[in-house]
Amino acid sequence: MPKINVRARPETGALYFDFFHRGVRCREQTALADTPENRKRVEALAKRIQKDMANGTFDYATYFPNSPRVDQFAGNDGGDSTAAASHAAPLSQSIAVAVAPERRTPTFSDFAELWYLEMSPTWRASHRLGVREVLDKNLLPVFGERPVHTITKADVLGFRAALAKLPGRKAATLGAARINKVMCFLRQILNEAADRFEFTPAFRSVKPLKQKRTDVQPFTFDEVRRILEAVRPDFRDYLQVRFFTGMRTGEINGLKWKHIDLERRLILVRESVVNGEENDGVKNDTSVRDIEMLPMVWEAIQNRLKVKRADCPWVFSTMDGSAINANNFCNRLWYPLLRYLDLEKRRPYQTRHTAATLMLAAGENPEWIAKVMGHASVEMLFKVYSRFVPNLTRRDGQAFAGLMHSRMGAPPEASDTTAALTVLKTLSPEQLAALMAQMTPPTAPPSP
Repeated sequence: MPKINVRARPETGALYFDFFHRGVRCREQTALADTPENRKRVEALAKRIQKDMANGTFDYATYFPNSPRVDQFAGNDGGDSTAAASHAAPLSQSIAVAVAPERRTPTFSDFAELWYLEMSPTWRASHRLGVREVLDKNLLPVFGERPVHTITKADVLGFRAALAKLPGRKAATLGAARINKVMCFLRQILNEAADRFEFTPAFRSVKPLKQKRTDVQPFTFDEVRRILEAVRPDFRDYLQVRFFTGMRTGEINGLKWKHIDLERRLILVRESVVNGEENDGVKNDTSVRDIEMLPMVWEAIQNRLKVKRADCPWVFSTMDGSAINANNFCNRLWYPLLRYLDLEKRRPYQTRHTAATLMLAAGENPEWIAKVMGHASVEMLFKVYSRFVPNLTRRDGQAFAGLMHSRMGAPPEASDTTAALTVLKTLSPEQLAALMAQMTPPTAPPSP
């Protein structure tokens, strides 16, 4: 006699019956989650079905009235449907539902549009454009007509594998960063749908792809000087401010005269322009900052004041008075300029990295630099830029060697790290303790 198995679907976590009837494999879904209590109740119903099959009283329509197989087995069971119903109904009612009707959830397209509408007020204009592009180009063509609850983990992984084969803009295939961005939006939509309609999310244990760390490529001071000398005069002030403030592309392109505090010599970073769209805000909360104008920045702002137009709100603008377009600047001026100077092709964003490395190399306080750059902490500076400034973290041993030589009177020719370590090895425990005592600053006397 066929056995009635009770299993759980991995994509939804719901229990279902798995059995053979009249040589046909049947799988009938329930609406119950796989919990010990629910499994016990469903298994009890499975035993009843198996008993009716053994007695010849099994009626498919009685147990699974919503199943598409009802018509297939209609009139073929040969059992007493009345007797089967009398056995099945009480138990079906005790577990609230015998077999779940087809789940009704919106299509991915409908829910994604609702999600986009609800979330849009929380996004910057540039982010809305990015989400819209991913929806129209990547997600809706693949998942659009699928009910959201039918999208499984296997579907998600298959979609990611397909993305990895698509051509990229700068490489043969899409990079991990772009794939992760697309998958991030898919994750948000499906997780929100799972929360609202109470089904198991398809993104269980699906982790982002590992991204290669991109090294920064700042310009040297000599390269900065050559660029400023060779650039078109109407863009020299623009680049000078970029190189010596570290402002992001959208921040400097969106800089307005109302955010220039001439009295206190401050640039107030409050707005940005991204993809030609004005944003009443910047990247994040820490990006809202006041930048002190260094002499070379103050000089550039003074030059712009001389050509300021009453009808133009922008500090840096095009000939017709509109904000600078990042793509036009790159393709028509920046990249041709680098080719002319025989410099490696680098994005204009490297002017920001250049500002950070030059400030660090000059010995400025890292906390001050982080504030100027709009970083939440100094961690970014030490993580990204320290390799460009050898003594930034004092890992060459020279500071310790210098202290030892000053305390012990070592000869000048033994001022390298190796000599310092050699001296250390010759010290007795008592001598080493005495040296450490000299290096330890005296404690303040206790307050009376």
